[in-house]
Amino acid sequence: MQSITLRQLRDTKQIKEWLRAGIHIEVRERGEVIGDLVPRTPPTRAAVWPDFEARLKATYGDRIIPAVADLLEDRENSRY
Repeated sequence: MQSITLRQLRDTKQIKEWLRAGIHIEVRERGEVIGDLVPRTPPTRAAVWPDFEARLKATYGDRIIPAVADLLEDRENSRY
């Protein structure tokens, strides 16, 4: 971790080199830490989702599962 003073903030070339190298920088004034310059993390790739529709078709084929119709029928025929 590098430490710089407020006056050294003017040397942007050195600061950019450190940040690109992934170095965390503390900004100090009179020996007291007043801030941090933290390098930006590279963006993460979006998660790749599996093809659920293809998986469903591979498992059940063209078969239609009447689960909703059965549920509605049970609801209508229920005493409560």
